Amino acid sequence: MIASTAAELAAITDAIDRSRQRMADLARPYLGSERDDIVTAIYEVERTLLATQRALKRASRAVER
Repeated sequence: MIASTAAELAAITDAIDRSRQRMADLARPYLGSERDDIVTAIYEVERTLLATQRALKRASRAVER
């Protein structure tokens, strides 16, 4: 059971990381434009995904103990 939990957490962490990178890519076309609101909103989501990724890594370490 622990191995499957660890594997699931690793897969979810990877998916979150890819999503975070995609969010950063979405902001690039708006950098330096008048649409700072879009950049701010996208970066907020990116930061939230980063926090989620860190929490998942903590959960993975707890499972591995």
